Amino acid sequence: MSSRRLVLTRSAAIIGAASTGLLLPEIGRAQSAKVRVGFMLPYTGTFAQLGVAIENGFRMAINEQGGKLGGREIEYFKVDDESEPSKGVENASKLVQRDKVDVLVGTVHSGVQMGIQKVARDSGVLSLIPNAGVHAATRALCAPNVFRTSFSNSQPTRALGKAMFDRGAKKAVWITWKYAAGDEAFEGFKESYTAAGGTIIKELGLPFPNVEFQALLTEIAALKPDAVACFFAGGGAAKFIRDYAAAGLKDKIPLYGSGFLTEGVLEAAGPAADGIITTMHYSDSLNTPRNTQFRLAYAKEFRAQPDVYAVQGYDTGLLLIQGANAVKGDFNAKPALYKALEGATIDSPRGRWTMSKSHNPVQDMYLRVVEKKENKVIGVAVKALADSGAGCKMT
Repeated sequence: MSSRRLVLTRSAAIIGAASTGLLLPEIGRAQSAKVRVGFMLPYTGTFAQLGVAIENGFRMAINEQGGKLGGREIEYFKVDDESEPSKGVENASKLVQRDKVDVLVGTVHSGVQMGIQKVARDSGVLSLIPNAGVHAATRALCAPNVFRTSFSNSQPTRALGKAMFDRGAKKAVWITWKYAAGDEAFEGFKESYTAAGGTIIKELGLPFPNVEFQALLTEIAALKPDAVACFFAGGGAAKFIRDYAAAGLKDKIPLYGSGFLTEGVLEAAGPAADGIITTMHYSDSLNTPRNTQFRLAYAKEFRAQPDVYAVQGYDTGLLLIQGANAVKGDFNAKPALYKALEGATIDSPRGRWTMSKSHNPVQDMYLRVVEKKENKVIGVAVKALADSGAGCKMT
């Protein structure tokens, strides 16, 4: 059969089938297939609120563009990762193999992110990290198809050291949970504080998520440092802040931290948090037209106040929009898509930021002080701070 006759025969078959309605859905799908977006986020457990805030922010960015990516409709798929590292590979594989997503958005927990990272590197699916700060994702295990829109675990504390030293803290004690995020936060603090001229007289730690701080607070009182620097987050952070004040240390030894210490916990921490100084890539009180507009729009849409997690979800949406528009919605045009994502400038509520060579944000870090249950911005600790990207080799 000649190729021309084959084409005509197939055309006739399609027309015949179309008249019965059999092939119409298939034809329609071929012409206007939806972009498949997968959310792998915590929707239950300790980090559930964070997962919801990230998804809200992402959807808000997309909705501002008429709900489309590069002119294409979107179909969403969701997996609750439960913040359970042992299920990371299995859950990511569900989205990639079963749901065949074009882009995977996740996650919060660094341990779970390592599972996503493996699946992303093995499958080549576009992977956008809206929170998890684990260093390996944009260092030794970096990949052309993996982009982070949040921070690396050492970025906020890398901005803290000089700010502390400049405020008269020449000798400091460091305290954190002993797990990956705590260790990586310490790396940033140690590097910046010692480079500024500070001395770390003691490192204190306790197992995650233990919150029995009393013995360590007694030790801090005996050591009499100029200041204490720390990394805690969530409910454990609120308890540490309250216990620190109850131990009589609040007015004697200033407390500093990675911004997560006072993020989303100020109601629970109460007056004990007043005066704590942190460094972070965002603050609710950032007084810019862009942040004000974002906060009003988010509150109107979701009847809730946005936090740093909502901003990171929003920025993940903004980044994906730029990439999708550059390739007119063709997610198979991977070199062009990655080039657009690498070259993006994000006009974020946190301030404009760009993407580093290892695919981590280059962003301003703000100096903040807690006043009356609010993180007030008192300056920029470091402008355009990049992660080192050590060990990253894009293959």
